[in-house]
Amino acid sequence: MGGGQETPDKARPDHSGTSAFGPYPLAMTWSRALKEAARSGLAIERTKLTPLIAVRGSAGVAIVIGLCLWRGDPTLAVSSAFGAFAAGIVTFQRSMRPRPVLALAVAGALAVSTFLGYLAAAHVAAFVLLLAGWTFLAGMAWAVGPISGLVGTQTVAIMLVTVTLPTSVLGALEHAALIFFGGLVQATLIVVFPVRPWGIQRDALADALAAEADYARRLRHDPVAPFDPSPLMDARLASAVTPRQAKRRPAQLHGPRGLAERVRPLLASLADPVIGAPLEGPERDRARDLLGAAATVLDAVAHAVRHAKPVRLPPEAMATLEVPATGPMLQGAARRAAYRLISLLADAVELTDEPVQATRPTTEAERGHLLRPSIPRLVPAALRALHREARWSSHIFRHALRVCAVAAAGFLLGTALPFGHGYWAPLASVMVMRPDFAQTYSRGVARFTGTLVGVTAGGAVMALAHPGEYVSAGLAVVCVWLMYLLMRTGFSVTSACVAAYVVFLLGIAGEGWEQTVQERIVLTLAGGLLAMLSYALFPAWETPKLRDRLAAWLAANGRYALAVFEACAHPAERRPRQVREALLDARAARLAWEESEARAEKEPVRHRGLSLTSAKAASAALATMGRVTMILEAHLPDKDAEPSAGAAAFAAELRPSLERAVQAVRDGEPLNWSALRAVWEQWDTEAESEGVALRVADLLLDALDDLAEALSTGTIPQPQ
Repeated sequence: MGGGQETPDKARPDHSGTSAFGPYPLAMTWSRALKEAARSGLAIERTKLTPLIAVRGSAGVAIVIGLCLWRGDPTLAVSSAFGAFAAGIVTFQRSMRPRPVLALAVAGALAVSTFLGYLAAAHVAAFVLLLAGWTFLAGMAWAVGPISGLVGTQTVAIMLVTVTLPTSVLGALEHAALIFFGGLVQATLIVVFPVRPWGIQRDALADALAAEADYARRLRHDPVAPFDPSPLMDARLASAVTPRQAKRRPAQLHGPRGLAERVRPLLASLADPVIGAPLEGPERDRARDLLGAAATVLDAVAHAVRHAKPVRLPPEAMATLEVPATGPMLQGAARRAAYRLISLLADAVELTDEPVQATRPTTEAERGHLLRPSIPRLVPAALRALHREARWSSHIFRHALRVCAVAAAGFLLGTALPFGHGYWAPLASVMVMRPDFAQTYSRGVARFTGTLVGVTAGGAVMALAHPGEYVSAGLAVVCVWLMYLLMRTGFSVTSACVAAYVVFLLGIAGEGWEQTVQERIVLTLAGGLLAMLSYALFPAWETPKLRDRLAAWLAANGRYALAVFEACAHPAERRPRQVREALLDARAARLAWEESEARAEKEPVRHRGLSLTSAKAASAALATMGRVTMILEAHLPDKDAEPSAGAAAFAAELRPSLERAVQAVRDGEPLNWSALRAVWEQWDTEAESEGVALRVADLLLDALDDLAEALSTGTIPQPQ
């Protein structure tokens, strides 16, 4: 079996002109790509351990193994342990769904795949066809999300394991029931022995608040510092709850996320040298003091949320957030941003400083939860995701075809080799294969290295100690505990723990350790090589898609800018939800671009129309475009304000200009913003006073010009 924390690759560019691999190259060679993949796979990270949760998960495995041994059937103990083991792995993933639900869902999927595998295991041809079809569906499950992809991978693994076990229908039902029982035990332990309930939601919200605190500190020294919105996106995901959870959610988790969303544009507006305080002088000093105090307050609120404690603030920060005795020092838009910021920070402290206990929502605002659909209601969304990715150009579809072919070929190869336990070859392939190049290769190296260490250590213990059934079971449980404990340190570490676990688990059934070590190493190497070879022969490169991803980000940013400028043009018709949804779409497009760009950096291919250097420059320009739009959102006029003819004309021209630009980015043609610049110049000439919208429009045009320059020359623009 396999393990390891399954999270999307969220490496993000810092727009500084360098990456983890040095200056951005035009293309990474195969030798360098393989070297970096191997280094990534063997990396061991220092991370916070969760020993109590690891004890609870390993206890579930121990209960299942112990009950089967008590019944006197070591074979059942071996097979049934996989249900509790796999259910425990999934409950460690970064999902916002309740842990018991995840355990039961994966146990049910494992039970179904086990039963079907048993029915077909007696006939090689039937089993190969079943394995190919099931593996294809498991590969397509990545379209739904990383957790679904991991569950699909686990179901393929358990189906492969069942090949060596009895094949009667009654036996199939018994083993499937035991595997589901393992997941049920894990779910029961989670309910009976909760460890830090709401911990993932607390961490997500606290991380968002802490990220904004860090942003405020960076703005003190760099007024146009970039901000990665992914912590806010994670906090939004964490805030979605089921109707049952809504009745039990702690009071501290009700309101701070919404306030954090409103604080960020105010921080940027206060620090911006064009819209906010001037770069030098008393106003800039006052802005720096306010930003420092805001960072202190946000950190205190984050600590309170993370640890379920009351907020504790130093008196110095509270004093800074009061209006000086000599009167306001800031003027214009900076003063308005400062007043709103102080008010929101006070609200954040008040909301977080409530008694830390579960409460039912009492106000209309508290009832406005982001509702998370139940698992049955996810089926239509999952089907839509599968339909969306069912096309030849999709990297998910290609991954599904690739893993399907490799699983079938690996099974036939393992069966033909004179070892026994031939399922280890396709098992190794399935567990390391992912939809992108870098993860597949890094996990392949990590899998083989970890397996080599694990089976060597486990085999040495078996050779020297000759443990019996119960001692082998105890050693297997210890390995499971180590795997759960070290889950987030690296795939090579968890692979070593899993390999030793399998050695001890098969020792319960009387398997010879010499054969286990030899088989596992050779077949794991064969499976890993098959996985790597398949990606080289049938790739799904991300690099050629960079222009499409960039165009999608530009289009989403443009819709956000249009929504904001139209709100300035017609304040009475403003719909806050429209602006909010446009902002969320822009964040999603940015995330898709950055994930695509991060994968492309590690691929040994070259895009003839867009170098990675040019991509980084364009990314910086679009990030600036989003930042200046966000600043204007912080200064939207009230609904009773006068309409702005200049903003209306600018928005009217922005729409067609963006449509032309998006198509030009996809086609590799030069961008031309001259028509939009002419509209702004007329607005600037006719405007009686220089308002925030006019200044932001100028900054927006500068960002769009930087984008055009980046795509034509590859130079990296400095944020404006």
